Amino acid sequence: MGLIITLILAGIIGWIASMIMKVDGQMGWLANIIVGIIGGYLGTLLFGFIAPASPTDNGFSLSGIIVGIIGACLAIYIWKLLSGRRSAV
Repeated sequence: MGLIITLILAGIIGWIASMIMKVDGQMGWLANIIVGIIGGYLGTLLFGFIAPASPTDNGFSLSGIIVGIIGACLAIYIWKLLSGRRSAV
């Protein structure tokens, strides 16, 4: 059950980040999940001190979701820089 919740949250985080970065029309549900997972990892690496994992919250917190969205936006920004999509940046 934890994997399903993780994939759903990653999809939502990726979707929100794609709307913020204005690439929502270019991304499907699988891309949203992948960006959400990468963004969560990247956000935790960069901003883990803001939303440290606690054994009592099972890894779920509002600050963790915000950190994941910031990380996903950063991942989309880096992807757009590397792919040469400068007009959308």
